Amino acid sequence: MSETLGFLLNDTARLFRRAFNARTKGSGVTALQWRLMIYLRRHEGIRQGPLAELIEVEPITLSRMVDRLAEAGLMERRADPTDRRAWLLYLTPHAQQLLNSIAPTTDALVAEATEGLSAAEIDQLTRLVERVRGNLSRRICPKQVGKQEIA
Repeated sequence: MSETLGFLLNDTARLFRRAFNARTKGSGVTALQWRLMIYLRRHEGIRQGPLAELIEVEPITLSRMVDRLAEAGLMERRADPTDRRAWLLYLTPHAQQLLNSIAPTTDALVAEATEGLSAAEIDQLTRLVERVRGNLSRRICPKQVGKQEIA
């Protein structure tokens, strides 16, 4: 029996997370925390609410994750100069170093996952999965946070 596309994508993502977590166990960073830091690197200075929407977790879940990353010296909250009730999120230099040090591990994981595929096949697979993601993510997102686009 052939698997459905949704099952294959979900199972592949699960296996990626498992492999990532096994390879980065010593770093103290989980796959979900890595994902959060990658999104934050792309959108530094974002508020917690829009970031929770981007990574699709509940705001309270994100708040706990940010607390843990802040305690580990990987993220910091700064007061929003336009709204004193809000906080803006930034990666610390230590987080930037950690992301850079783990990048070869993620590159090796992708290489292992795409073993036997040609460069053209990898490019095509990437483009097709991006299209599927785009089709599924057609929802209203905050248009701007400060001067940065969020889409």
